[in-house]
Amino acid sequence: MKIFKKYSPQHIARYVKAFFKGRLYIEGRGAYLFDYGKVVMLEQYRTSKHRQTVAEINRCIENFNHHDAA
Repeated sequence: MKIFKKYSPQHIARYVKAFFKGRLYIEGRGAYLFDYGKVVMLEQYRTSKHRQTVAEINRCIENFNHHDAA
């Protein structure tokens, strides 16, 4: 499990894209699971803050994917 002390969506997205599957924890935001290169929410953490974080990181991952394809 990787622990991020600071929330930086692009930095976290790079980590998720590189390792593809695993778990991570963001201080102040909680625990997350990533699978197939996308962040997914854990069942016990279904809050709007978690949804926003997941959406933002996944958007960064998509931007990296589109940038790599170009």
